[in-house]
Amino acid sequence: MQQQAEVRVPVLVVGGSLVGLSLSLFLGRLGVEHMLVERHADTSRHPRGRGNNVRTMEIFRTAGVEQHIIEAGRLLAGNHGILQTSSLTAGDDEWLVRNVQPPGGPARFSPSAWCVCSQNDLEPVLVEHARKLGGDLRFSTELRSFEQDADGVLAVVEDRVTGTARTVRADYLVAADGPRSPVREQLGIGHSGPGELFHNVSVMFRSRRLASVVGDRRFIVCYVTGEGGDGALLPVDNEENWVFHAPWQPGRGESLDDFTDERITAHLRVAAGTPDLDVEVLSRSPWHAAERVADRYRDGRVFLAGDSAHEMSPTGAFGSNTGIQDAHNLAWKLAAVLRGEAGPGLLDSYEAERRPVAQATSARASARSGEHSHPGYDPAPGPGGPRTGMLAVALAYRYRAGAVAGADPGLPIVPETPHLHGEPGSRAPHLWLYRPAEQRVVSTLDLYERQTVLLTGIEGATRWRAAAEGATARLGVPVTVHAVGEGPEADLVPEAGTDWAAEHGVTGAGAVLVRPDGFVAWRTEGPAEDPQALLTEVLAELMDRAPGSSRPAAGG
Repeated sequence: MQQQAEVRVPVLVVGGSLVGLSLSLFLGRLGVEHMLVERHADTSRHPRGRGNNVRTMEIFRTAGVEQHIIEAGRLLAGNHGILQTSSLTAGDDEWLVRNVQPPGGPARFSPSAWCVCSQNDLEPVLVEHARKLGGDLRFSTELRSFEQDADGVLAVVEDRVTGTARTVRADYLVAADGPRSPVREQLGIGHSGPGELFHNVSVMFRSRRLASVVGDRRFIVCYVTGEGGDGALLPVDNEENWVFHAPWQPGRGESLDDFTDERITAHLRVAAGTPDLDVEVLSRSPWHAAERVADRYRDGRVFLAGDSAHEMSPTGAFGSNTGIQDAHNLAWKLAAVLRGEAGPGLLDSYEAERRPVAQATSARASARSGEHSHPGYDPAPGPGGPRTGMLAVALAYRYRAGAVAGADPGLPIVPETPHLHGEPGSRAPHLWLYRPAEQRVVSTLDLYERQTVLLTGIEGATRWRAAAEGATARLGVPVTVHAVGEGPEADLVPEAGTDWAAEHGVTGAGAVLVRPDGFVAWRTEGPAEDPQALLTEVLAELMDRAPGSSRPAAGG
């Protein structure tokens, strides 16, 4: 690879939809220079995926954009249910989910909540903030080719407006280029799973009378099951703009051209149960639901994220959320390696952690499509997949292997119910804490983003602070120590009635090591005989660092 590159950047992101833009935001927050290329001229204009689950909103909270996203989704702030009916006037409504955010439910586990914000409203928020952090985002720019060697990737990108091609040299390339990923195909990475599930045509339309038909039923999605009107109705503004997913049967010879304005109008009138409903078709877009997971998430210096790594049934919005969480997992690892705080072996943990989560989550998404009788989906006869609740899937999944020490390999990837009590490999518990130095209340989750954190009690603070300082000096891995408890020595004071140590599965003299992404890397229940030696050993294993080794140049 001798060609001289015109642009040099640590990370090249291919794909500027939700996952690529989220990765850009996360890399920017961590100070990682990067370039993002997206072949389309702008962000999505069609109101596609809209359900941002609790874990995703936690991540966006840490990244400083949670409130901006809530504001962007304000038109649908009151929509919380999932409805099923044979038509909107049939009178046989069944609330499959009355409220995706039941009172007192997620609040026990998280400082954040579900947010309904359509992709076309969310992506501009990500673009704005990623650019503020220095992200080099290039729309109308397409990856034409790439090759890699042991030291990096050389890519050719082309401006689709001017036709100008440039060569870009990057330490790493991340492909967030969708389910038909050209990057994955060039690498020859296959995938496994049931494959295609069903096909829909997504129609954006305007109807001024439909709001009066819907009435006060504030749903996120309504599954219409009646013959001739089956599909999924989604409000865009609860007033006159709507989206409808109509079943499409390409296997029976149907083409997109068959979905004329007249056919769509007739279909929508049956779905509404209103023969003279006004309908103005604004756009139509095909989409394909599938259950597939890539056989590998990494090939040398190239990583797959989002739909390029996994496809899922849309029911439950698990696909986009899983992809955003892929990006979050990968971002801190790339940052640590590029800064020399971790060895390149840390990056192997990305696939070890995220691929099993995608397999478990995609199975749950398909099962949920069957449970909700998603129009166009005809699941194979049988017992179906697991019926794990949405909160457990969204929030309580576990990493049984990877950059964790002491995780129980016998536990399921997704538990039946949410269980978050400091087990290695699980998302760290959420507790409200008072921070005297800043005179404000924070969640424990607000502590985790830029570096590893060690939580301990007042009785263990002195020894664990010294241990962290010693381990950092030997390994070059920064660790922030927070003493939790009551009194002047405390960095963080728990909310009244909260036993922070018990919630994390330790005593006040023990310690919990939490990664920058908020997952528990390791814990020890009580005091250690030689805390510095123990912590050094654990960090060296997790971060692929040899004690006393010099920091490598960017890229490892």
